Amino acid sequence: MSLGAGAWLLGLMALSSPGAWAQTVEAAHSGPVSLVPPLLAILLALILRQVLPALFAGVWVGAWAIEGGDWSAIFSGLFTGADKYVTAALADADHASIIIFSFVIGGTVGVISRNGGMLGVVAHIVRWASNARRAALATLAMGLAIFFDDYSNTLVVGNTMRPVTDRMKISRAKLAYIVDSTSAPVCCIALVTTWIGFEVGLIEDALQGAGATLEPYGVFLQSIAYSFYPLLALFFVVLVAVTGRDFGPMLVAERAARAGTAPRDTQAGEEPPLYDVIEPLPDRPVRAINAALPILTLVGGVIAGLWITGGGAVGKPVADILAAADSYRALMWAAVASSVVAAALSVGLRILTLEQTVNAWFAGARSMFYAMIILVLAWALAGVSAELGTARYLVESIGGDLSAALLPSLVFLLAAITAFSTGTSWGTMGILMPLVVPLAWTMVGGDAGLAADEAHIFYASIASVLAGAIWGDHCSPISDTTILSSMASGCDHIEHVRTQLPYATLVAAVALLCGTLPAGFGVSPLLCLLLSALALYTLHRLLGRSGTGEKVTAAPAAEYATTGAVHAESGSET
Repeated sequence: MSLGAGAWLLGLMALSSPGAWAQTVEAAHSGPVSLVPPLLAILLALILRQVLPALFAGVWVGAWAIEGGDWSAIFSGLFTGADKYVTAALADADHASIIIFSFVIGGTVGVISRNGGMLGVVAHIVRWASNARRAALATLAMGLAIFFDDYSNTLVVGNTMRPVTDRMKISRAKLAYIVDSTSAPVCCIALVTTWIGFEVGLIEDALQGAGATLEPYGVFLQSIAYSFYPLLALFFVVLVAVTGRDFGPMLVAERAARAGTAPRDTQAGEEPPLYDVIEPLPDRPVRAINAALPILTLVGGVIAGLWITGGGAVGKPVADILAAADSYRALMWAAVASSVVAAALSVGLRILTLEQTVNAWFAGARSMFYAMIILVLAWALAGVSAELGTARYLVESIGGDLSAALLPSLVFLLAAITAFSTGTSWGTMGILMPLVVPLAWTMVGGDAGLAADEAHIFYASIASVLAGAIWGDHCSPISDTTILSSMASGCDHIEHVRTQLPYATLVAAVALLCGTLPAGFGVSPLLCLLLSALALYTLHRLLGRSGTGEKVTAAPAAEYATTGAVHAESGSET
């Protein structure tokens, strides 16, 4: 069945027989009806290539189901969706922090673009990133460097590297893929990130619920070896960046970008209307320090904020500090400090007047508005899905007699489907971890002590919750990180989803078949990882093709800093 037919079938099921729908909705909190809102949103997003109406439809249908699913609830569901779920998404303090953080980061980017700092950074990067491969590797390196938070990573790397990749004729879709693949996958497994406190906290609560006395951070560290999807996603993006070979929709996007005919990207020279407000003034000096200082302030501010809110002290374990830290407050503080530094440099060095600085800040902040609307609707849909019990139904659907060795693989699939359907990795982790940890603990006989020959199943099951959630969040068109990646990279959102999905799905399939599945039967995780990497390398070598078109090399740094010029040479980038 095509996507279009599936969407129309869902619509007919919902609209043509409200009586039957209403009867089914009585069991919505634990039944198949709970799948309809997120699946409808995903199908409509893929068919219409418009995320806003898709998310709105998902929230409306979900609210309709919660209201009772009859004719009268069609209209009440519309208003309930707005005044209850959208309002709740906005009223949540953590959500509000992310929105404000994103607007402030957008404003900061506007200022450091207007004062010439961003162009100065680009000029320095281009000295090394003299071709498409080096530009991709520079983007990858910056993404790995900002490992501590996925939101900071996405917004800083995407906005900073977009001018470089544009001039090297790398598609916006490729940029969005690199940005997305070096954000959540890195944060999920790195030892010091804003994710760790959340993940370790979930593991701690789940261990207590299972009656286990294991140290939660130690359990997390043990599980990293079994986090095959995040590790292989990073390996694959390095492979793509180093070789310059692509396949599927990404290859089409790359060839179109090289030829200057990419229809769904906002290419260089076709910037949004606000760009003329924040492009560098022609008669001002271009200095990288005017962007580097605000960016370093952002990075340092997040680290300092995590230390302060986590009660940091000399001798206190980093894991304990992160577990107690308020990452949202840390992000807010860092963003405000970064914005103040950017404005102070611009006005203090007389690069911009105060009025020009304020206008540039608001222009940058306004560029985030559309993405924030999508983000709020995505959160509202997640709230609807949570009330309908979407994740719990998926867990119960695969219940029954399971082989302990197959548990990690089934958990990975369940987490992936749940995160893809709901668009939230943290929500998926929060719902599944309390269910999976006690189940795995019981199946391996943990009550009698965690035997060495069964420990791999326990650790692999925990890792599969995290890894599956990352894949679903990585690919879902209603995921906040996917939305932010496409927005920060200036890429059409659905184009980003279309081009990234084949890559992420290939990595997930290899991770499952060559990693998680054999690991469940006791195969060494290191051997599984090496086998998976070899399989990915072979498949990429067989499927990948080089982009065609012009090979772009940078102008001398001095010329670039003044004009942003590049030179084109005949040939193809391999």
